[in-house]
Amino acid sequence: MTPAHCVPGDPRFDRWYRVIDARDARFDGQFFTAVSSTGIYCRPSCPARTPKREHVSFYLTSAAAHEAGFRACKRCLPEATPGTPDWNLRHDLAGRAMRLIADGVVDREGVDGLAARLGYSARQLHRTLTAELGAGPLALARARRAQTARSLLVGTELKLADIAFAAGFGSVRQFNDTVREVFDTTPGELRARAPRVEHSTRQQEVAPVRLSVNLPVRQPYDAPGVFEFLAVRAVAGVESADLQGPLRYARTLSLPHGPGAVEVTAEPTPEGWRLRAELELTSLADVGTATARVRRLFDLDADPLAVDNALVADPALAPLVAAVPGIRVPGAVDPEEMVLRALVGQQISVAAARGHLSRLTSLLGTPVASGFTGLDRLFPTSAQLAAGIPVPTTPPDPDRPLRLPGRSITTIRDTAAALADGSLRVDVGADTAQLTATLVERPGIGPWTAAYLAMRVLGDPDVWLPGDAALLTSARAHGVLDPALPRAAAHRALTARAAQWAPWRSYAVTHLWRSTP
Repeated sequence: MTPAHCVPGDPRFDRWYRVIDARDARFDGQFFTAVSSTGIYCRPSCPARTPKREHVSFYLTSAAAHEAGFRACKRCLPEATPGTPDWNLRHDLAGRAMRLIADGVVDREGVDGLAARLGYSARQLHRTLTAELGAGPLALARARRAQTARSLLVGTELKLADIAFAAGFGSVRQFNDTVREVFDTTPGELRARAPRVEHSTRQQEVAPVRLSVNLPVRQPYDAPGVFEFLAVRAVAGVESADLQGPLRYARTLSLPHGPGAVEVTAEPTPEGWRLRAELELTSLADVGTATARVRRLFDLDADPLAVDNALVADPALAPLVAAVPGIRVPGAVDPEEMVLRALVGQQISVAAARGHLSRLTSLLGTPVASGFTGLDRLFPTSAQLAAGIPVPTTPPDPDRPLRLPGRSITTIRDTAAALADGSLRVDVGADTAQLTATLVERPGIGPWTAAYLAMRVLGDPDVWLPGDAALLTSARAHGVLDPALPRAAAHRALTARAAQWAPWRSYAVTHLWRSTP
């Protein structure tokens, strides 16, 4: 087990000290520097003078630094960084727990609910997280609230009481105390010190709350590739995209406290792509959850340089990496929706799947009002699909909502029913191996679909898609494989070659897909 607290003598210490001495922004959010002589913790790129080695220790989470008695640096604002990619890389309990904590599970269900989702007792979970991350689930959830609060204080004009509620605090007093303890200042002072920006926090007829939040991201970021991937799969009424001018993608959201919507825009700057999200929410309590889900959809917490440096070592992939640095693997905002979309899209083209899903949504999706262009309904829930898709008949009903082969319809109906009644559970805290095994046990779900869902739902960076025809075509075109190999042998050879790309095979998949002739 790797210790959560890194001090001189730890194998990581010298490497991380060199990072802070170089003020390397690539590592922001991946660890935190605590300085005993000042009592503060910083991001690796903090512009302050590099502290002496004997005064430095490192923590994997800001919560661990809080628990050790350190406060956030007012100069570098360590909470205003992208998240660490480790939670997707790690397949252990800590990584799974952190994905669920980011989604707000502790705020909604408590520590007992989090533990139940993970299949452990609350005591076992607390012991494991404290040992591996330096803080228990309550402290980690508290750090998430502090991060959300800071973002809303400096990025919106919401009232302080509204921010306390939006960030998940039980009271204004708890909010005030946490901000003072973490940031060594009051909420009002933290807001006053922030640079003045144009805020977008206003009431609208279509939603009780509408506000804008910045989306920090590590550069380079392949914004055109991500937006195009989402655009060609956009379900009418649920999603809308514009690839001309500033990149734009919008979609409706099913959130814990009611329906919502988000519009994400990306603009190029000299430093790289800058992303911002405008949210429509039924309740302020969903700010943190909505933001976390959008970050997963756009893969904003990835470490692009680690990915690129690994893949460029393969001579066949090197030109693809050079052409598209910072490639990302789009995720999902709703795990159950992603499962059902993947099942509809099995063994048909992306365009055909989009047509089927758009028709299904127009018939079964719940209408909603949104101020964002092109949005007018939610994607149907599992229960709506299970009830609304009839049993296949012979001959097929020409007015059936889903015009697929009977076997495919049965798989979709049965899976929707299992998701609706809880006998099948898919969420971001699932274990990759367990989830894929559970899915392939179900009739009509093969290894390709199970692997694709691990890639999109869990954000697993090391997934390979067996038997994918587009991957084979692209690999042959780019010299990864001998083009003379028969098809079956070529698939086996490609799978063997892909083992060299671990632990970043999901990103290799995206490179090969994007460059398919």
